[in-house]
Amino acid sequence: MSALSSEQPRAGPSRQSPSDPPPVVVPSTKVNTSISSDAFSPQTAARPPPAPKAERPRPTIKATKAALTITPGAVQRLRALTSGPSPQLLRIGVRNKGCAGLSYHLEYVDKPGKFDEVVDQDGVRVLIDSKALFSIIGSEMDWHEDALSARFAFKNPNIKDACGCGESFTV
Repeated sequence: MSALSSEQPRAGPSRQSPSDPPPVVVPSTKVNTSISSDAFSPQTAARPPPAPKAERPRPTIKATKAALTITPGAVQRLRALTSGPSPQLLRIGVRNKGCAGLSYHLEYVDKPGKFDEVVDQDGVRVLIDSKALFSIIGSEMDWHEDALSARFAFKNPNIKDACGCGESFTV
């Protein structure tokens, strides 16, 4: 025979004939200590994750009646007041003042507050202070000018009582 006989192992993969049985692998009896003791206990299947819920469309806020209506005379006066070299906004609020308890307060501001209600009408932008919104809601703002005075007048349906001079009101 040759120097390489079939009795000596060859380097490389061993070839088996089709008649040879497959090799048997015997597991070792040594227990792996890195696996917990629970790993050998019977396992139960986890619940499947809940089915995703169908997303409802978020409700949209529909425009309703404005918190304050402004008459054409008041719109003209507000345009004249707010269109200056430094454009500002007019904020309407209420203060504790007068015989009946509350009085309207108007002030110029540079930008709206965090919770201010913005009323846009005929190109004029007016802010309503968030604290005064419930006292002013549904009101009408008008501009009155006569020989002795010029002022903004409010027609407020929420007023329960007013003083005789018309300076203050109660809601």
